[in-house]
Amino acid sequence: MREWTALGVLALPALLITLDNTVLHLAVPHLSADIHPSGLQLLWIVDIYSFLIAGLLIVAGTLGDRIGRRRLLLLGAAGFGAASLLTAFSRNTEMLILSRALLGIAGATLMPSSMSLIRNMFFDAKQRALAFSIWIACFLVGGAIGPLVGGALLEHFWWGSVFLLGVPAMVLLLILGPILLPEYRDPNPGRIDLASVGLLTLALLATVFGLKKLAADGFAPLSVAALLLGLATGTVFAVRQRRLSHPLIDLKLFRERSFSASMTTMGIALFVMSGSQLFVAQYLQMVVGLSPLKAGLSSLPASIGGVVGSLLAPLALTRMRSAYVMTIGLAIALAGFGVLTQVSAGSGLVTVMVALGLLNFGVAPTIALGTDMMIASAPPERAGAISAVSETLQEIGLGTGIAILGSVGTAVYRTQVADGLASDGLSPESESAIRDTIGSAVAEVSRLPQEVGAQALSTAREAFTHALQYVSTICLVLTALAVLMAPLLLRSVPPGTGAESADSDEAVPPLLKTADPQKT
Repeated sequence: MREWTALGVLALPALLITLDNTVLHLAVPHLSADIHPSGLQLLWIVDIYSFLIAGLLIVAGTLGDRIGRRRLLLLGAAGFGAASLLTAFSRNTEMLILSRALLGIAGATLMPSSMSLIRNMFFDAKQRALAFSIWIACFLVGGAIGPLVGGALLEHFWWGSVFLLGVPAMVLLLILGPILLPEYRDPNPGRIDLASVGLLTLALLATVFGLKKLAADGFAPLSVAALLLGLATGTVFAVRQRRLSHPLIDLKLFRERSFSASMTTMGIALFVMSGSQLFVAQYLQMVVGLSPLKAGLSSLPASIGGVVGSLLAPLALTRMRSAYVMTIGLAIALAGFGVLTQVSAGSGLVTVMVALGLLNFGVAPTIALGTDMMIASAPPERAGAISAVSETLQEIGLGTGIAILGSVGTAVYRTQVADGLASDGLSPESESAIRDTIGSAVAEVSRLPQEVGAQALSTAREAFTHALQYVSTICLVLTALAVLMAPLLLRSVPPGTGAESADSDEAVPPLLKTADPQKT
């Protein structure tokens, strides 16, 4: 059937988004040694992509409803391919941050276009749930492919080569998209409120900047001012949305139980996953001492577990409600974080592999079913905007996890290194580099005398392992809260919501709904 073939085309952006983030984590040690970013710059490199996507997704979603979701997808694919080339050949930290920002701007068009097209192609609830589960599984497949291919590239080429992986995928999407994907748009769109666009973007970026400066400098005037600006701008944005006839975010959505409950549960899951995986990727290379390729291979079982968890989710709905499927999954993830808190500098691979396998398998059903519940809560003609809201909230969860947990972990690392590092034989410059990040520490000790370097490296590795344990404990507590909250939040969600019913008014054969390519 045509819609299932088209789903295969929509899998390309899903594969690419996670692949891009995964290979970045692998490339962090190499780019740290090459262009020497500071701890704050490194955090910007890692998560500016996610936060710019979060700031522009809603704009992109509403734009797709107006100009056509397929058209927006193809424009974004072309931009993403060009930005990938710029990222690959970045010569300094500033250029890399800029190119990652351009990737975020282009990437903001890919996800809401893909999600809204799935919403419009699959009107049968069970088929839509399966389609979203397959789509989510493609994210995890990208996470599995990324370390393997990216690790192999890092073994033989410079760190920028990993970002070239997105170019052929975008070229393929540009070739197949016009042939296989139908076009949809809203027949009665309202105008885009540019003031709301500016307020939302400013609120997100000011908040993130404030959190980063808070982690780096403490309660300095600039960090406090940025956080207050983000809070104030966000408040003005929310008030403005209530007064607009065509708001960027329809605040009434948050009163829908299926939307708000799935949003909260997914947000916690994404927050803890993104923050912990940032540290695990560095732990495998900097502490265990794996090469990039071996680090990629070690994460493969975890990615497979996530794919299996995602695909099993719609099957589990034949026996129980979404609330119970998501709760059981989060309980499995809770066990994974429990294992991760036991990691030590000398524990090796097995502990980490078991922990990641449990985490990915447990979180996947929450993401797959939660996405379907959020998208199904809106009418088809608003699919682009609602998909963008859903994806924005997910990106905020991911980016906030990296920013907050990354900042907390970095602060713990610096404290531990400062307490345990012997200054004998170290210049002030060497001490500063070792205390900044684990990446700069590994690069710096390679230039020191063997005995002094070995002692400093041991201290840095112990400090980073302690930071990983600390972050994992925070994630453990948050996941435990999610396990307790999920059944309470979702208990009043009607059983017919999302994938739990195939007999709703929207259960119309998909081919009839997609016969007119201009119909929303």
